Amino acid sequence: MSRRTVGIDIGSSQVKVVVAEEVQKGNKHVPKIISTGFAESRGLRHGYIINSSDVRKSLESALTQAEGAIGDRIKGAYVAVGGVGLEEFRARGEVAISRADLELTDLDMEKAAQEAERAIEKKLLNRKILHAIPLRYRLDGEEVLGRPQGLKGNKLSVDMLFITTLEQHLADLIAVIEDAGVSVIDVTPAPLAASFVTLTRAQKMTGCVLANIGAETLSLAVFENNTPISVKVFPIGASDITNDIALGLKISLEDAEQLKRGTLLGTGFSQKRLDDIIQARLSAMLDLIEAHLTRIGKSGLLPAGIIITGGGSGLATVEDLARNILKLPTRRAGSFAIEGARVRDGAWAVAYGLCIWGMSNEPESPLKEGLRKLSTTTLNFVRRFLP
Repeated sequence: MSRRTVGIDIGSSQVKVVVAEEVQKGNKHVPKIISTGFAESRGLRHGYIINSSDVRKSLESALTQAEGAIGDRIKGAYVAVGGVGLEEFRARGEVAISRADLELTDLDMEKAAQEAERAIEKKLLNRKILHAIPLRYRLDGEEVLGRPQGLKGNKLSVDMLFITTLEQHLADLIAVIEDAGVSVIDVTPAPLAASFVTLTRAQKMTGCVLANIGAETLSLAVFENNTPISVKVFPIGASDITNDIALGLKISLEDAEQLKRGTLLGTGFSQKRLDDIIQARLSAMLDLIEAHLTRIGKSGLLPAGIIITGGGSGLATVEDLARNILKLPTRRAGSFAIEGARVRDGAWAVAYGLCIWGMSNEPESPLKEGLRKLSTTTLNFVRRFLP
């Protein structure tokens, strides 16, 4: 039997489950989609679990759909960690080269990363590091281009990016999934999972930002040199646009959602008034993105631009607004093909990306090996606190 992988994305709007099967394509193994399941999310707020029982029921419903199509139980899955609890920290670590001949080794790199973590340990109260990503190495003050191992010098420094989440949120998420009878194999932040299917290697090498407009969150992943250099989540999403329409036009939330999607016709409402409401909220979201890019020194400096995905990416004016506010090349993530399926809805990007994450035997970059090692450590740590 071919190897299968399962991705679970528990979002504020929907729970999505994807089952993929490994097939040979040329000299690569790729995931062929064989089953999906989804259910309306209950028990979450801005990605936080506020009612575990409701979340478990939603997950079980999605799992039942996915299992029905394959005629088998889902026993293990790769899981996305999202929500406003995701936060990044940056720090620098420095160490003296340990060998007598001054040749730099993996051990020196590990010690430098550990020193960087110690520099921010007071900020990590109630937090768990999901991934620790080396952004830049310097040897005796000179930036290292390429692989540091084997070079000779006296002092190594590294600039690290630490992607963290709240320990309690991560423990709750794992507990809900395992209470539903599914073992959590590995975890990764939702913005990074989405990047596996929505971004090309060329875009990530050149420099780009992936913006995922979810129901209650706006998440960003910024890439350069094929490495994530920033991850950020804001507590604002497409549901806020629906709320604005309902308040502005004095209509029900149900009608407001249909107006937003363009499926409620012949209402007599001013199209200009509706457009103004939508654009005001979208502009506020894009202002948050611009402020974040400015903070990390990348405003207007990402040649591959911004790629917009998620359930809120279908709004007609989002591309023009992003182009005007961010001064970057802009496009919506179109349909993306994985063996066996072509997906048009960007809201599925995270779940499909998890399947690629789980099935990839070869690291896409040196980052991948580090992510897998760290996330496994995270799971072992959290499981100690589960009932």
